[in-house]
Amino acid sequence: MLSVESADVVRATLPVVGAAIGDITPIFYRRMFAAHPELERDLFNRGNQAQGDQQRALAGAIAAYATLLVSENVPQPDDLLARIANKHASLGIIADQYEIVHKHLFEAIVEVLGEAVTPEVAAAWDEVYWEMARALISIEDGLYRDAGVEPGQVWQRLVVTRRVQESPDTVSFVLANPDGTTLPAARPGQYVSVAVRLPDGARQIRQYSLTRAPERTSWGITVKAIGPSTAEDGTEIPAGEVSVFLHHNVFEGDELDVSLPFGDLVLDDSSDPLLLISAGIGCTPIIGMLHYLARTETDRYVTVLHADRAPSRHAHRQELVELVDRLPGAKLHHWYEDLGVRPATDTTRLGRIDMDEIEIRPDSRVYLCGPLPFMESVRTSLLARNVPEGNIRYEVFGPDKWLP
Repeated sequence: MLSVESADVVRATLPVVGAAIGDITPIFYRRMFAAHPELERDLFNRGNQAQGDQQRALAGAIAAYATLLVSENVPQPDDLLARIANKHASLGIIADQYEIVHKHLFEAIVEVLGEAVTPEVAAAWDEVYWEMARALISIEDGLYRDAGVEPGQVWQRLVVTRRVQESPDTVSFVLANPDGTTLPAARPGQYVSVAVRLPDGARQIRQYSLTRAPERTSWGITVKAIGPSTAEDGTEIPAGEVSVFLHHNVFEGDELDVSLPFGDLVLDDSSDPLLLISAGIGCTPIIGMLHYLARTETDRYVTVLHADRAPSRHAHRQELVELVDRLPGAKLHHWYEDLGVRPATDTTRLGRIDMDEIEIRPDSRVYLCGPLPFMESVRTSLLARNVPEGNIRYEVFGPDKWLP
């Protein structure tokens, strides 16, 4: 809890700091990586750094957290903190690294805001930072403790036992312990981090949802190869170096460094109706949830909605159909931008997802994963249909831009 004095200062300076945070975060990362190049090479996502996604995510997190701290009658930032803490745990972040971030972040704040950072302002924002840091460290320590490991000790070497081409640009991998022993428990909806050593020597880490974890004998992940693209402003976006590396270089018998399972998008165990919505590769956590529901023979009312470019691009298309068929009373609806010569049906439609066509029970628990504009659109439609905001959970692949 912020002191009353610091809360007043933060409230008064939030517009200025918030407006400048987008300038502060790039300077912060530049300073930190100059002092600790190993962090850029071996821990942070270089692709997100190059595109500015990580900078925007950090700016959004700081601004959102500070706003919640000094606002009245707003919920505690538990969801925000849980999402960050789970990501940190999957990377093996430890408490000492918060000191490094603090030093270079506050140097960047002073560089951008100059004389506006009085001792009083610096002390207040320092309190904000450590309030957030202590909360995250506490959550992360709890995650490590629940996993039965020391802080940061999340890595294990697994072997690829099967590789399947799911679509032209997606490949699934089945992972197991080399000695065949059981894997740590995973909850439906969670992800693991995968670390690879790239040709230039960098150790880069990415997260992939668990598509299945049957009886702890193996894990399944699916990787979409991210090709180069062009942003709306004309900026060239490089190919995903880890996803392309995995596609080109990892086959049966190869070993990978994989973290323990983490993630706050976890299927609840209530009897409430479920609405599972995905687009593109966002189907992967949904597939993991459906495997769990089928394995436990649930009798919950389940509706599954998926949008994709075309049936030929839809990873796990047949698996999705088979899983829904195993659930009594479950319903599946597809939308494709291109159906080819296939005719549209009541459950396979041409175009973008349209929530108005779907029956939604008011007490539905919603799990949502896909590109950010897709999730924002679907979330808006769900709220308009009177689905409680607290019932809508989502997963973001990449830095979170902080859906409201």
